Amino acid sequence: MAWGNDAADARLHGTNIAESVVDLIGHTPLVRLKRISELENIPSMLTMKMETTNPGGSSKDRPALEMVLAAERDGLLLPGGTIVEPTSGNTGVGLAIVAAQRGYTCVFVMTDKVAPEKVSLLRAYGAEVVVCPVAVAPDDPTSYYKVAERLTTERHAFRPNQYANPNNPLSHEKTTGPELWEQTGGRITHFVAGAGTCGSITGVARYLRDKNSAIKIIAADPEGSVFSGGSGRPYLVEGVGEDFFPAAWDASLYDDIIAISDAESFLTARRVSREEGILIGGSGGMAVAAAIRVAKAAKPDDIVVVFNPDSGRGYLSKVFDDGWMANFGFLDECDQCVGEMLGSRGNTPELLYVNPTQTVRETIDLMRSHEVSQLPVCKNTPPFANAEVAGAVDELELMDAIFHDPSVLDREVQTVMGPKLPTIGIGQKIERAVQMLDSAAALMVLSGGRPLSVMTRSDVLSYLQAATHG
Repeated sequence: MAWGNDAADARLHGTNIAESVVDLIGHTPLVRLKRISELENIPSMLTMKMETTNPGGSSKDRPALEMVLAAERDGLLLPGGTIVEPTSGNTGVGLAIVAAQRGYTCVFVMTDKVAPEKVSLLRAYGAEVVVCPVAVAPDDPTSYYKVAERLTTERHAFRPNQYANPNNPLSHEKTTGPELWEQTGGRITHFVAGAGTCGSITGVARYLRDKNSAIKIIAADPEGSVFSGGSGRPYLVEGVGEDFFPAAWDASLYDDIIAISDAESFLTARRVSREEGILIGGSGGMAVAAAIRVAKAAKPDDIVVVFNPDSGRGYLSKVFDDGWMANFGFLDECDQCVGEMLGSRGNTPELLYVNPTQTVRETIDLMRSHEVSQLPVCKNTPPFANAEVAGAVDELELMDAIFHDPSVLDREVQTVMGPKLPTIGIGQKIERAVQMLDSAAALMVLSGGRPLSVMTRSDVLSYLQAATHG
């Protein structure tokens, strides 16, 4: 959509020059994932919608423009106004681009789960960024939702609210859906996309279903997200999944919802980047992982489109950093590593933990019965795989607290717990564990991004002793 004075419009007539960067939003290419298809023996045609070619590098440019233009039409955003939005990064970039062209100020609220590159990127666009903790409930005053609400009121700002704004899915219904129909000559049979705000998958589904009700719509979702039956956390992939159902969620439009683990999401993103030469992020890897399953079961004449929302450039310090991946238990650094040491203990027992609301007295009883000196404090249990580590307790610290105030025994353990245990990946070197245990009494071992076991100095000593005798 173009705007500007008539003189400028006249000068552009007959040229292939866009009036502004905003006019470059949309019309992204569709490309076949040829190498992946060959290596996976996929019978159908697996293709990717490359939203990375939008000016802001993501699919969020589309709803950003639609939401701002609608707000202007409705009188919700006045000249020189302020835009406040909670975002994992991409929506913020889209809004910042539109705001730069329209003369608005932007304030973005993000969680501390978001890659640091995304924070720096938004600040590079001149936006103010407020970072909030992720490990709090949505209604907590410090959550990024509540902080955004407060800032909107304090600054008399317009909040696009992508989770509830109908112009979010409308942007994809008006642009992305028609593009896919045209690019496939109306032959698209399957559409696979991640679900976050649900704007893209719902908007595209509305258009495609109107053109052909037989088209299959498949949502890819992080394991743990409510869309695929989880509690909403914990998972590490960014920008998709939720702990609530946004306004654009419409299960009647989706034929299937495929849960994908963090490990498969990240490893698929790295694979696509190396085998296809297309640098994608964790959420793109999640969508491709789901699309591979769909495409393998599809027919030779079917065209499967997977929606890639953004580039991997925003995840270089995480998904594409070997050290980060190893620390979360996604990669192995060696053959003889932490996992081998855990295996030497026999079958790894189910990780012991205590809930935040249990009393200190109950916590001590649990520690005594299992003869452990440290215990993680976790919520969202059971099962433990769905737990979120909130902190940890140590027998020495508990002893000191009770000595100074015996009433501590009947308080909730979350009132006296310490910070989380330092983490080490199951595939990292034992040498690293020895170094870390020099300053920590115990470590939390992660596998596939999830807590697996607590490792102590005693565990390492026993392993080293056995290895020496062997």
